[in-house]
Amino acid sequence: MNHLYRELAPVSTTSWQMIDDEARSQLSTYIAARRLVDFAGPLGWKHSSLHVGRVTSIPAPSETLSGSLREVMPFAELRAHFVVSRDDLRAIDRGANNIDFSDLDQAALLIAEAENAAVIRGWAEAGITGVGEATSSTPISLDADYSQYPRFVASAVERLQSLGIGGPYGLALGPESYLGVVESTEHGGLIVFDHLRKILDGPIVRTPGIVGAVVVSLRGGDFSFVSGEDLSVGYQNHDEDNVHLFIEESFTFKIETPEAAILLRD
Repeated sequence: MNHLYRELAPVSTTSWQMIDDEARSQLSTYIAARRLVDFAGPLGWKHSSLHVGRVTSIPAPSETLSGSLREVMPFAELRAHFVVSRDDLRAIDRGANNIDFSDLDQAALLIAEAENAAVIRGWAEAGITGVGEATSSTPISLDADYSQYPRFVASAVERLQSLGIGGPYGLALGPESYLGVVESTEHGGLIVFDHLRKILDGPIVRTPGIVGAVVVSLRGGDFSFVSGEDLSVGYQNHDEDNVHLFIEESFTFKIETPEAAILLRD
């Protein structure tokens, strides 16, 4: 038995499989920011920190000695709770497929939004600096005309290249911006989405949890999402009507080259 306590849940193997499949399906749709950075791990639930290779000087026990303390980045934990009715669990065991997983789906969206936001905007309380706030480059201002996005993105790519930061490049777009881009064409009928992909030579990802956009170099080695426990479903408790479950993860985010991203904001 581990900390997820799945063995204690009144949930059959068949039901667990359906719950895991639904969670995986939803999370693969919403988890976006980690697709634009390096991914390391998962290192396991017991992994608590990431050594960053630096030290801080501290007083030593004797004046004849020098002392230092190794710097680490602690792993943060995220958990989103949801319930599945026991009636639905019994229905699964009878072979039903039309199960109400709306609470699970909402939990998946919430934890994905939080992870995306941590990578792009940062999470100060967890000691995480986001890609968008770490960059030393002046943000590029967007406007409401989505047909102009290729011009803004091309400017970001040109700026990265002028710094010697190669591609390909990826683009994280908040949901509103993503929808606007998908629905827009430029003068002459060129589809904005297709034009952006040609400029970037990389992916465009819809990123719940952020507003605006960020262009990121995908050359590797600049940004690292370090996973302790990757997104997993566990058991909390149950009553007569419902089983209370959760999705959780642990992670930190490390920035090696802050200038390898350009923030685009409204």
